[in-house]
Amino acid sequence: MRTGVHTGRAALRERLRRGRRVVGTFLKLPGTDAVELAAQAGLDFVVVDLEHSGLDERTAAGQLRHAALLGLPALVRLAAVDPAQVNRLLEAGAAGVQLSTVRARAQLDALQAAVRYAPTGRRSISLAHPAAGYGSAGLDAYLAAETADPPLLVAQIETADTDDPLPDLLASPDGSPSVDVAFAGTTDLAVSLGLATTDDQAPLLRRVGEIADAARAAGVTLGGWAPGRSDEILRRYGLASANYLVAGSDLQLLGAGLRQLATDN
Repeated sequence: MRTGVHTGRAALRERLRRGRRVVGTFLKLPGTDAVELAAQAGLDFVVVDLEHSGLDERTAAGQLRHAALLGLPALVRLAAVDPAQVNRLLEAGAAGVQLSTVRARAQLDALQAAVRYAPTGRRSISLAHPAAGYGSAGLDAYLAAETADPPLLVAQIETADTDDPLPDLLASPDGSPSVDVAFAGTTDLAVSLGLATTDDQAPLLRRVGEIADAARAAGVTLGGWAPGRSDEILRRYGLASANYLVAGSDLQLLGAGLRQLATDN
């Protein structure tokens, strides 16, 4: 049985495979209002941020469930792979996992194992959750849907170097992609390179270019963060060819709107 979670994953992955740009934002505020606003605005996805926010897992799970009901694919950003937490968030309705600060292939191996059921992974199975329709279609149908539309995997690369070469991070030994998206975490990346916003951005552009080249060679979509989605901003961040774009966050967008309101005559 294909639930709304599977349908959303499949649609988002298909757009990426066709080379179409998808645009989302980080959600850092609690509650479901920002989820509904993102859906009404026509965003392609959101990323519930459990790395840089005050959200706890229970609140995030509620946001993921609400997004799934609205038909809005919602990934979750995590700082590290905790298999039990990954499983709970996927069961709540996460369309995928965006893993922060990927430096080594072992991190992606752990992520793949955490999101896949046996025999290719070690994820624990249950049908008593929304993403399985609470077992209404049975185990075989649920496993078939998970195989057809597995969780999306996004690897944030945001350091000046990595423990393993970029090609080894993004491609499996058999040559298949290890993730769906190679995501340039431009803010952390700039800090890792020793840059301030007023510095020459050439080192940042070179590093993002290296990520883009490795993604292209591995058949992986390039993604990244920028404060907006205009062509000028994307060129400034080296993301003109990125098809998975996270633009700002609910907090940033709210702050920008309030500042504009305060200065309008």
